[in-house]
Amino acid sequence: MLKLFKLLGNKRLFILLMGLILFIAIMGFTLGPRANLSWPEKFVKDTVGFVQSIFYKPTSYIAGLIEDVSNLRALQEENESLKIALSHYTRDKAIYNRIEQENIRLQELHNFTEAQKNQYNYTYRIAQVVSVNNDPINRTIKVNLGSNDGVKVGYAVISAEGLVGTVSRVSNFTSTIKLLTTMDAKDPNSNGISATAQGKENEVFGVVESYDPDKGMFLMNKIDDTSSLAVGDTIVSSGVGGAFPRGMVIGTVKDIQVGEYGLTYTAFIEPAASFTDWKELIVVYTPEVLE
Repeated sequence: MLKLFKLLGNKRLFILLMGLILFIAIMGFTLGPRANLSWPEKFVKDTVGFVQSIFYKPTSYIAGLIEDVSNLRALQEENESLKIALSHYTRDKAIYNRIEQENIRLQELHNFTEAQKNQYNYTYRIAQVVSVNNDPINRTIKVNLGSNDGVKVGYAVISAEGLVGTVSRVSNFTSTIKLLTTMDAKDPNSNGISATAQGKENEVFGVVESYDPDKGMFLMNKIDDTSSLAVGDTIVSSGVGGAFPRGMVIGTVKDIQVGEYGLTYTAFIEPAASFTDWKELIVVYTPEVLE
């Protein structure tokens, strides 16, 4: 017993023993069934929660910021992809529209030539417009058919709507077309067109020999009798003289007036062809102008 007290007199051993007893007591108190927490436990939990809240807010803000930056980069890449896709769509849509319009025009020209074949013994060749000379004095256009394709000077050139002009020069691969809008009765090099009214070929005769740019109409002169000619009649080439094939639509009568000397009449003809936005034309191969 004395040895035990001597042993307890050792401070270090005493402290160790008391600590062990306190630890066992705390363990028993903690593990035991309790309804409420002790104040030290509450203090520790509250302290830990407060510290966690301090670090959680800035950490979550930074994490959210990093996520937003990542999403913004992904959104930017997606926008770039959409822009590229939109540009491709716009390009393909333009190509599709051009091809569609070209197919429609070519189909109209094909239908036109098939209808004409049933009326006259002509051969029709569709030509692509290569260039346009907008000189008001000598307006011409160039097409991609030439002497290698059998084109000759004097051949008539038409659109699906009506007569456009005649071939004035021919090279191996292209031809130059002189437009009807350059006709001038005072020009000795300008050829008039013998014309008549469609459906009244034996009753109406005249010559389309000039174009009035102010009114945008052809002048059909030398009409002896207007009893059979009326506003709204369709004027076509008569084929007399062989300079132009017969049956080529020139335009529609808009007005009829007494001629310059009061002996004949003049009809104002609205052109059937638009003379704008050239893309394709038709060269008429006719036996009337064969050499």
